Amino acid sequence: MNQSDYSYSSLPNDIALKIASSLEVPDLSSLGCCSRVWREICGSDCLWESLVKERWPLLYEAVKDPNFKDWRGFYVKQHEEKKGQADSVINLVEQCSQSDSLKVIDYLHAIRSLKTMQFGFRDVQMLLLKQKLNVLLNLIGLHYCLNILQVQAFCIAEALRSGKIVDRQVCVKWRQPRRWVYGFRIRDGYHSRCVYLEDLVTGEDDGEVLTVLERGATHEFLRVQVFVVNSPKQSPV
Repeated sequence: MNQSDYSYSSLPNDIALKIASSLEVPDLSSLGCCSRVWREICGSDCLWESLVKERWPLLYEAVKDPNFKDWRGFYVKQHEEKKGQADSVINLVEQCSQSDSLKVIDYLHAIRSLKTMQFGFRDVQMLLLKQKLNVLLNLIGLHYCLNILQVQAFCIAEALRSGKIVDRQVCVKWRQPRRWVYGFRIRDGYHSRCVYLEDLVTGEDDGEVLTVLERGATHEFLRVQVFVVNSPKQSPV
């Protein structure tokens, strides 16, 4: 028996399961590589069933069966499918964006695609709220979680911090059509708002940016477009 097997043998089974269940999937997989015994405990169906239930609750209810085995294999298969679907959204956004900007019609199409593919919060966090991706994709994931999934704001804020994208910034520009005021026709109004991703979650922008993006190009808001802003967030003096 090697040292890692011996170390495990001193732990009660329920304690070992408790330790394993507190880990993120990458860490759980790494722990399973430590020894034969840990590989067995980290591959336990009860662990992976709970992971499937947490990440895809609706899908879990559809396939739940007391005789079902290999929840780990099911999780890996679903993750690869979601990863492929996320890649299709990423490619769509990259194809539609020019000079680091995106038209609102393409922006809303990407959000509808996530809804059609039944992305959960963990899917978005793992696949879209990442530092290596364009901030426009971060914004799409944030908007989807906040308005479609209605995830609590503090959970999204924590995901932004974990992904190290909390200080990223976007700018939304739109035009409001002419209107009549006291018998006079006021010419079109051009508006621009720059905001940090963190402020969209905390409501520091009064919800204006997401409201404009949510409504899209209508009779109220015209030529809506979102841009990348590269300036870092300034720390308070």
